[in-house]
Amino acid sequence: MAGFTTRPIIMGTHGVVTGGHYLAAAAGFRMLEKGGNAIDACVAAGLACNVLEPQSNGIGGEVPILIYSAQEKRPFAINGQGCAPKAATIDWFRSRGITVIPGDGFLPATVPGAFGSWATALMRFGRLTLQDVIEPAIELMEEGFPMYESLSAAIAGLADKFRTQWPSSAKVYLPDGAVPKVGAIFRNRDWANTFKKTVDVEIKNRSRGRQEAIQAAIDCFYKGEIAERAVAFARNTEVLDASGKRNRGLFDADDFAMYQTKVESPISVDYRGIRVHKCNTWSQGGVFLQQLTLLEGYDLAALGHNSADYIHTVVEAAKLAFADREQYYGDPDFVEVPLGRLLSKDYAAQRRKLIDAARASMELRPGDAPPTVPRVIVGDPTVYTGDTTHCDAIDAEGNMMSATPSGGWIPSSPIVEGLGFPLGTRGQMFYLDPKHANALVPGKRPRTTLTPSMATKDGAPWMAFGTPGGDGQDQWTLQFFLNVVDFGMDLQEALDAPSFHTNHFPNSFYPHGALPGRVTVEGRVREEVQEELRRRGHDLVVTGDWVNGKVLSITIDPKTGLISGAASPKGRIGYAIGR
Repeated sequence: MAGFTTRPIIMGTHGVVTGGHYLAAAAGFRMLEKGGNAIDACVAAGLACNVLEPQSNGIGGEVPILIYSAQEKRPFAINGQGCAPKAATIDWFRSRGITVIPGDGFLPATVPGAFGSWATALMRFGRLTLQDVIEPAIELMEEGFPMYESLSAAIAGLADKFRTQWPSSAKVYLPDGAVPKVGAIFRNRDWANTFKKTVDVEIKNRSRGRQEAIQAAIDCFYKGEIAERAVAFARNTEVLDASGKRNRGLFDADDFAMYQTKVESPISVDYRGIRVHKCNTWSQGGVFLQQLTLLEGYDLAALGHNSADYIHTVVEAAKLAFADREQYYGDPDFVEVPLGRLLSKDYAAQRRKLIDAARASMELRPGDAPPTVPRVIVGDPTVYTGDTTHCDAIDAEGNMMSATPSGGWIPSSPIVEGLGFPLGTRGQMFYLDPKHANALVPGKRPRTTLTPSMATKDGAPWMAFGTPGGDGQDQWTLQFFLNVVDFGMDLQEALDAPSFHTNHFPNSFYPHGALPGRVTVEGRVREEVQEELRRRGHDLVVTGDWVNGKVLSITIDPKTGLISGAASPKGRIGYAIGR
C-alpha cells in the first residue's frame, strides 16, 4: 500500500519534463510538442528557470549538466562552471588584506557559464534551434509572468539595498518604487533584448548549418556587446561587499572571449546493480558516489527508514565523504584528484570501519590527513536552501537530461545596466590557501556545489534527478535515491519523505565555517528518533516539516516505455508535466 504523497506521479509515453517553476516545465514541454527531444525540452525549461527564479539563479551564473544520448548510447557531462578572471590571484586578495573571498559584489564573479552550457547542450545533443528553445524565456520577460510569494518576499528583503546601493536592480525589480505584490505581472525587457541579440545572430548564420549558427550565438554572448557591457559595468562600478570595502570587478574582455564550455565524461559507480553518474570534481558530485560506496556495505532496509540507526549511519558516511571533498576535490585541470582510490570498494571498506554505530564523530577525517575539528565561524550560514533550481527531461527515445542551474542571482550582485541580469558570485567557493585543492588560480573553475544526478540500468537510461540547496544537494538527493532503491518507494513517496542533513564540514559558501556534529532534521522525523540521535552525540536541530530540498525526478522503463515524473511540493512552484 502506498504511503502518503502530496501529488500524483506524472506518467506518459512521449516525454516528461520537470522544472523548478511550473511555467518552466511548461516551456520545456512545448519543445516536445514541437518535435524536439529531451535535451531541447530541458534547455528550454532551464532558460525559463533562469528568468522565473532570479532569486535562485540566472544566465550570469552556471549550470552543470548530465545528458544520456540515446543515439550514442552513453552519458555525457557538460562543464557549465565559469572560471576565475586572469587578474584574480591569491596575491591580489592578500595584498588588500582580504583573507576570504566575499560572497557578494564583483570580486567573486566568475565568467558566466550558464549560456555556454545551455547552448552547447542544444548544439551537441538537441534538434531544435536556439530561437525555438529561448522563445518561452523571452515571452516570459516581455509579456510578463505573475509574481509569486517567494520571489516577492525575496525582493522585499532586498528592497533597501536596491534603493540605496544598487539602482540598476531597483530599476528592474522595484519598477514603481515598491515591491511587486503576489499576482502582479512582472517584466524584464532588458533581459529579453539580451536574449534577442543571440537569436538574431543565430538566425543570420543558419545558412552555415545548425551547429554553426548556435556557435555564432555563443560567440555573440562571450565575444560581443553582451560581454563588453558586463565587463565595463563590473570594472566601472564600485560595490560594497562582505570584505567591508568597495570593490570593482576583475574581468576583462579576454576572460569572456577565452572561455569555452567543455563536454566531458561523467564519473560513476555501481550501487546495487545501478550505475550512478555525476559531474567531475569541479563539482561536489563525487560526494554522492563516495556515500554510496560507504553505504553499500549496510543493509539499510533492515535499519528501518528514518530510524535513528539509519539517520546516524547516513550522516556519519556523509561526514567521511565531505571530509574527502575538502581534502581532495578541485578543478581536475589544475588539481590531481585521486578519484580511482576515493571511489574504490577497498577504500570504502577501510573508511567504513571509522563509523561508530553508537557515537557521532566530531572530527573531520579525510583519507590521508590527520583528523581535525572543523572551524566554527559565528554567524556563518548553515546550509543554503533558497538558491539554485533544477530541471530534468526524458523522451520516448531514451534521451535524458538533468541540469542544476544556479548563481547569477539578484541577492548577491547588482543587475548589469542594460542587460537585465546580474553576474555570479561562485568565486567565493575558492580558498586563498595555495595548498588547498580548491585554491584560487586564474582560469580555474571553483568547486561548485551544483550537482545534477543521473542513473542507468544495464547501460540503459533510467533516472534523472536533482535539487537546489548548496551543500545539502548531495545529501537530500542521496536520501531520495535510497528511498527508491533500498526502500522501494515510488518517486513521489521518495521525495515527499522527511529529509535530514549535516553541516559538520566547512560550508562551501563564504566564509566557509562549519558546525561540528550539527544534524538538521525536518519536524516530521519522529520525536523518539530525535532523542536517540541527541543521545548519540549529534547536535540536533529540528526545522519545519516541509522546508529542506526540492527534489525533482523522472524515470523511464525501457521495456514498457513508461516515463514517470515527480516534483517536490517544497517551495510550492516546482512541477512535472508530460504525456
